[in-house]
Amino acid sequence: MKTNLSKKQLFSILAIVVVGIALAALIMTMGKAKPAGDAHGHGGHAEHAEEKGGDKHAHAEKGGKDEHGHDAGHDEEEEQAKGPHGGKLFAEGDFGLEVVLAEEGGEPRFHVYLYDKEKPLAPNAAKVSITLTRPDGEKQELAFTPEKDYLKSNAPVPEPHVFEATVAAQTKTEPYLFTFAETEGTIAMDDEQIKAASVAVNSTSAAKINSSLTLPGEIRYNEDRTAHVVPRTAGVVESVQANLGQKVKKGQVLAVIASSGLSEQRSELLSAQKRLTLARTTYEREKKLWQEKISAEQDYLQAEQAMQEAEIAVRNAQQKLSALGATATANGRGSLNSFEIRAPFDGMVMEKHLSLGEAIKEDASIFTISDLSTVWAEVAVPAKDLNLVRVGEKVTVKATAFDAKAPGTISYVGSLLGEQTRTAKARVSLPNPDMSWRPGLFVNVEIVSNQAEVPVAVTTDAIQTVNDKPTVFIRVPGGFLPQQVTLGRTDGKVVEVVKGLKPGAKYAGAGSFIVKSEQGKASAEHTH
Repeated sequence: MKTNLSKKQLFSILAIVVVGIALAALIMTMGKAKPAGDAHGHGGHAEHAEEKGGDKHAHAEKGGKDEHGHDAGHDEEEEQAKGPHGGKLFAEGDFGLEVVLAEEGGEPRFHVYLYDKEKPLAPNAAKVSITLTRPDGEKQELAFTPEKDYLKSNAPVPEPHVFEATVAAQTKTEPYLFTFAETEGTIAMDDEQIKAASVAVNSTSAAKINSSLTLPGEIRYNEDRTAHVVPRTAGVVESVQANLGQKVKKGQVLAVIASSGLSEQRSELLSAQKRLTLARTTYEREKKLWQEKISAEQDYLQAEQAMQEAEIAVRNAQQKLSALGATATANGRGSLNSFEIRAPFDGMVMEKHLSLGEAIKEDASIFTISDLSTVWAEVAVPAKDLNLVRVGEKVTVKATAFDAKAPGTISYVGSLLGEQTRTAKARVSLPNPDMSWRPGLFVNVEIVSNQAEVPVAVTTDAIQTVNDKPTVFIRVPGGFLPQQVTLGRTDGKVVEVVKGLKPGAKYAGAGSFIVKSEQGKASAEHTH
């Protein structure tokens, strides 16, 4: 049957069709409304999971693509939902939870609030746990117990708050899993900024550390090779042939003095020698006469005794002169009162206490000569360190006034402690071929006690002090993170990290102070 429609009726029918299509599209959109996701878009859909053939609570992995081909989680991270308590809000279907990092008595702990269709649930409606993964790979498992209207973590969350968190919730019927990341305190520095600031990025590794003890000391004469020269006979100085600081050889004449006492001893020796010559002649004559039966045996025996006494007198006079270091005559010139004072060994004249024409006593110290080819570094050792200082131990001696060091050996450790200082003396034998170690020079003596292999060590320039605690800035994506550490042994170049870092962790070495300064610029108060 043919129906005639007016133009006005056609427009009405078309409008009804358009409105119907719009209403249908709206209804379909509302039916597929997705729940609020977490910071990385892990609030997935049951339908989406079923399409993949997996658990209906499966979530898009970080860096993946969503159903529209966009980076999963990137836009949603910027639009992270906030809960009524100011925390991170996560939801899947009708179930939701809010994670709050709250300060309690100076200890930050997680609080978790549960929701069903955006209405609060009792804290025992689900079991919740959170796993934290730090940048160095360290994990922390947190369990929760009901507390008023929320769940509270059983353990605090230590600083710094930089981690990836996985929240697992189990209701009576369904398991849920959410993830989020926290980057509080990260010092933003990209690779170009790090290179421009000359910050060296190193990796922690095992190292051999020599445990050493450094003690202050002073260079002294080697007393085994130092002589205080005395004339051994009184006299007047006739000449001085050695000057202060002069190197002398063994037997070299240092000075000449005129001594009346020496003259008498030489005269005594000469007289004894003359008497011995006469006694020998008499003895030979009496012996011959006795053998020829001309004279009595008694005369022969008396002549023998007189010769023996003369020999004793000569030896006595010679030994007196030998004790003085003098001969029968001075330098073969026949002078009886002239005495040459000679160097006892090769060395340097360190002190001189005589001058021409001066009268000196027999026990006056007129020269000090020291062989400086070896010197002593004298060290005061505290009682607590005596077990580390042993005879024969190898050490390194470093000058404090200039850049010089030399190896040495501990030659002596005192067995008594000083009453006032409560320290024991130790000496280090130090070769001094170029005479650079001068007596009186202050030095530091480094004693290596033992060598240890440590699993984790960093360079000493990586250690900075933040809030009065040793800190290392570890490399994380986008910059550096301050990490408090517990230090152990050190040899001045590297230091052992007992706690706080793992092998292979990257950290700021040389130039780490620049990272610390950047932290100071960006520091601001924060609340949890």
